[in-house]
Amino acid sequence: MWKQWLIAVVLVAVAAAGAGIYLNLESGDSSQSGGEAQASAVNVVTPDRQRVRDTVGAVANLRALNSVELTTEVSGRVMELNLQPGAAVAQGAVLLRLDDRQARADLAVIEAQLADARRQYERAQRLRANNSISQSQVDELRTAVDVATAQREAARVRLQNHRIEAPFSGVVGLSDISVGAFLQAGTTITTLDTNDQMELNFAVPERFIGQVRIGQRVRATSPAFPGETFEGELVELATRINELSRTLSVRALIDNSEGRLRPGQFMSASLTLQEREGLVIPEQAVMIRGDQKYVFVAEDGAARRVSVRTGSRMPGMVEVVEGLSDDDQVVVTGQDRLSTGDRLRLLESDLAIPDNRFISSRES
Repeated sequence: MWKQWLIAVVLVAVAAAGAGIYLNLESGDSSQSGGEAQASAVNVVTPDRQRVRDTVGAVANLRALNSVELTTEVSGRVMELNLQPGAAVAQGAVLLRLDDRQARADLAVIEAQLADARRQYERAQRLRANNSISQSQVDELRTAVDVATAQREAARVRLQNHRIEAPFSGVVGLSDISVGAFLQAGTTITTLDTNDQMELNFAVPERFIGQVRIGQRVRATSPAFPGETFEGELVELATRINELSRTLSVRALIDNSEGRLRPGQFMSASLTLQEREGLVIPEQAVMIRGDQKYVFVAEDGAARRVSVRTGSRMPGMVEVVEGLSDDDQVVVTGQDRLSTGDRLRLLESDLAIPDNRFISSRES
């Protein structure tokens, strides 16, 4: 019997000890929660004044400033060929000559006939002075001279058509023609492009046409040259809006003095509508809830929520049009856990803003 009483006493003692520990823990938690809340550790930055651009992006394609496919106008055998793909040629350079012996002979016959017609006309004029022949005979001989002159010009054109000359200075394209080959009229022999400047063609949405004007700066990038930007300016605007796409076709000139860009190449174009100096903060500082945008600023060791209106965006950065001043300390880490009035502990770290993976393509 005494063993049962001993077990009961031990159980009561254990229960009492547990209740005491529980009450002590609850009291400690209550005293801690009644004290001051712990300060949140955050990083802050000061807004920066930078050059901000309002831009419109578009898909674009390149075209040579002057571009032509050179074709033969007559049939004949190739006697001379001066085509080196990729080589620069001057305007008027002979690129190809067909067998023109027959055309030269025809021209010689016409020139002989013209010389004879002129002699007969001059003799008739002398005889007419003596009234030896009628005026109608003189007129007929004059007509014969005019006809022979026109025939000579036609013969010269036919002879010239056996030669293909560069209509402008440019770069010769590929060719499959060989000396001795017989070509039919209309055969394409090569292409010729002017590549020192390139036309960049793209379209601007209709809502921006009030801000588009000739002379605005254009920047273009290509997957073929990662991280590089090609600059130019707007030179032509279409006179009509495309009714299907509701866009305005525009054209810019891009410098290509190094000859790396090619006609038909795909580009991404960025048209600068206007430039200004603006207040810029890291994009990660901006919080969005519905249609509201806001940031937290550190003020006297406490957080304060500030509504902002943003403008242009850049890689990793955003322009703040309204809501901030140059001296505000903007919270850039931990702001998703803050409320107005929360105490802050400011940290200093260069790693608060991570490297942006688009920074290589950031516009200068």
